[in-house]
Amino acid sequence: MNPTGDGPDSTSTWRPVGLVAGREITTRLASKAFRVLTAITALVVLAVILVLHFINASGPSTDNVGVLTPALAAPLTQTAQAVGLTVTTHTVADVAAGQAQVTSGSLDALVLLNPDGSLTVVVKKTIDSQLQSAVNVLASKIALDEQITHLGGNPATVDRAVADSTAQVQSLQPQEPYNAQGIGIGIAAGALIYFTLLTLGQMVAQGVVEEKSSRVVELLLATVRPWQLMAGKVLGIGAVGLIQMIVYGAVGLIAGSATGVLPNISGAASAVIGLIVWYILGFLMYALAFAAAGALVSRQEDAAGVVTPILMFVIAAWVVGITVVPSNPNNTIALVMSLIPMFAPTLMPMRIAMGVVPFWQYGLAVALAVLLIPVLLWLAGRVYRNGVLRTGARVKLSEALRAA
Repeated sequence: MNPTGDGPDSTSTWRPVGLVAGREITTRLASKAFRVLTAITALVVLAVILVLHFINASGPSTDNVGVLTPALAAPLTQTAQAVGLTVTTHTVADVAAGQAQVTSGSLDALVLLNPDGSLTVVVKKTIDSQLQSAVNVLASKIALDEQITHLGGNPATVDRAVADSTAQVQSLQPQEPYNAQGIGIGIAAGALIYFTLLTLGQMVAQGVVEEKSSRVVELLLATVRPWQLMAGKVLGIGAVGLIQMIVYGAVGLIAGSATGVLPNISGAASAVIGLIVWYILGFLMYALAFAAAGALVSRQEDAAGVVTPILMFVIAAWVVGITVVPSNPNNTIALVMSLIPMFAPTLMPMRIAMGVVPFWQYGLAVALAVLLIPVLLWLAGRVYRNGVLRTGARVKLSEALRAA
């Protein structure tokens, strides 16, 4: 049986589907708007990679600090590291020479040890907050060492005891395996799926409505069956979207590998493969639904009313994906929704990129999506066949399903 019960299956039955799909692919690829959109999106992906590269390359800021007393160099560097600041110390000949270097900008600050044990920091205008914190910590340490010495103790012994005193951390749950790279790749994958389903899915619906309103569909249906026309349109637009996905993934992988933004290139490649798999499954499900929805109306201005309920599934998945998944990908809501076919295309690639999806969850989500596609094909084919030739008022879904 074919998906809509229009007659027996044969090899020739699918030839019109291929012809319609080929027409869609040729038309879309020849479109200037398609080429411009693809190029712009690829450039955006490249720009994001380059921005991340420059942020990583800049690394933490380094302050050049002059000291008159060489003994201050090591403790100043250590206290700066404790507050997350990298300091390079330079010994100056005298106070005047140090002040001159601060004025010229070769030194960010000059730290002086006063006779009473206090510290003075000389800066050109203002002091960096992290450097000020580091100097304050060092001043406290010097004051503490003096008090220990005054009481007859050994500051070095006390310092070692303090340094060795650390709190033990006991975790009630194991640390999650995902990292910043996984979160970034997951969000990027989810965003690409989200916007692709929104744009290409609605493109399918708009194409159906356009052909129906212009009566072109009547000419096409003189030579092909309704379900063949629908399937060809879905496959053609889907193939164009797949080309876009491959381009975006290739740009991201090549740029990320060349710049070092993606150090775990094998993990990133797996995420791209997962992105393509879920794009194919997601597009087939949503495009069939959009095609059926488009067949219910005859005017473009009425299309929004029939596609909005379908869009709600895409939007709901994206909202959960950006609010819940990055902080807790194993959240019960996110986990359950990622297994449901209509939500999985957006959520599952995000969770996969973060490395928290066991094989059984991945396999179950794929199986459920694969099982749903022929059901949607049959339902969409029936609605499309019974609604695409009916012009005028909007066709109710119940009527399209009941019609012979």
